[in-house]
Amino acid sequence: MSISHAPPGSPGPDMSPISKDGPSGNAASGPGHAAPELEPIVPASTRRTRVPRWLRRTSGPVLLLALWQLLSSTGVLTPDVLASPGTIARVGRDLITDGSLPGAMGVSLQRVAVGLLLGTLVGTGLALLSGLFRIGEDLVDASVQMLRTVPFVGLIPLFIIWFGIGETPKVAIITLGVSFPLYLNVYAGIRGVDSQLIEAGESLGLSRWGLVRHVILPGALPGAMTGLRYSLGIAWLALVFAEQINADAGIGFLMVQARDFLRTDVIVVCLIVYAFLGLLADFVVRTLERLLLQWRPTFTGR
Repeated sequence: MSISHAPPGSPGPDMSPISKDGPSGNAASGPGHAAPELEPIVPASTRRTRVPRWLRRTSGPVLLLALWQLLSSTGVLTPDVLASPGTIARVGRDLITDGSLPGAMGVSLQRVAVGLLLGTLVGTGLALLSGLFRIGEDLVDASVQMLRTVPFVGLIPLFIIWFGIGETPKVAIITLGVSFPLYLNVYAGIRGVDSQLIEAGESLGLSRWGLVRHVILPGALPGAMTGLRYSLGIAWLALVFAEQINADAGIGFLMVQARDFLRTDVIVVCLIVYAFLGLLADFVVRTLERLLLQWRPTFTGR
């Protein structure tokens, strides 16, 4: 009985080499073979087509406008309650043609611009004084925190007694409404600057003014931009209240006249003008924010 011996390293008669990919040995493991093709996990038929962002942003207002027109056409909304979009568009065109709406917009924009400028100077100045100096905080912050809780609309009768019925009380109301959001956000921005950045600036030999200019003020700039956006919204709100009382020009004056004659179409036109002016002002601030805060990384959504 003889037993045959296989040479070393060769497989026996009952054994076959097994590849790494399984017994079949079809998948190649050497470098000369092509890699297997990868199949997509999500089928192509189920992939979502990306909708443009401008279309998504305008779809809501367009649907609201279509619903408004539908309710007006079916009689659910009567002209005495709310005029139809077509009527409002026609009235707005007439107001633009006769020059009453552009003139009123010019007066209102002038009031907002003056009040916003004065409010920015007052709010930012007080925030710098209170945020940069402890003695300034002791003298200013408590008084500002107390005054900001007083509704500025409730001060209109007092301002009329003090300043009369001209332009001064209207600008004063806007200035007061603008000052407090700017003060709070600029003050919080100054006090929220990272202390490690200040220590780094001191280690580099920056003076106190150098720290304020190169570290503290840039760090407080995002808060100032947020405060400016809030202030613009409050400026238009204050303008609405200011122009409802003893006004002889402006968008609010048109609304008072329309109220006396039960013209809901003119009132809605004035409200739309207020909304678009506020939207335009917010767009300007957003653009300014993108230009001034290019150094700050932001999350833009997914």
